[in-house]
Amino acid sequence: MLETQTKGTGANVVPLDTVLRKPGASDSVPGFAFRKPERSDPQPPSPRVPHRFKLTDVMTRQVLVEDVDVRGAIEALEGLRSIVDVIVHVWEPAPGRWRMLSLGETQALWDWRGNLQQPA
Repeated sequence: MLETQTKGTGANVVPLDTVLRKPGASDSVPGFAFRKPERSDPQPPSPRVPHRFKLTDVMTRQVLVEDVDVRGAIEALEGLRSIVDVIVHVWEPAPGRWRMLSLGETQALWDWRGNLQQPA
């Protein structure tokens, strides 16, 4: 025989059969079901727009080049002596503003200096 009285902790001991769900029993509302999302034809991805860069001298705040492609940005970096002499921005079309590159992103451009091959 199982006692179901409080045992001093405030907890009641109840038979296990009363707390287990019976097969087929559910808490759902009869006649209610979630609709499956309709599948739409996927939109073809829009063509990628080449990145546009702006380079600014740190000391003078003079814009060295603006609205150039990656090759133009790397060519502008050729004449600089240190990576910290320039701030590089990239144009972000969605918000419509220039975003400053992180030091790691600038380093990736910096590493290309002297490695550009001229087209034949």
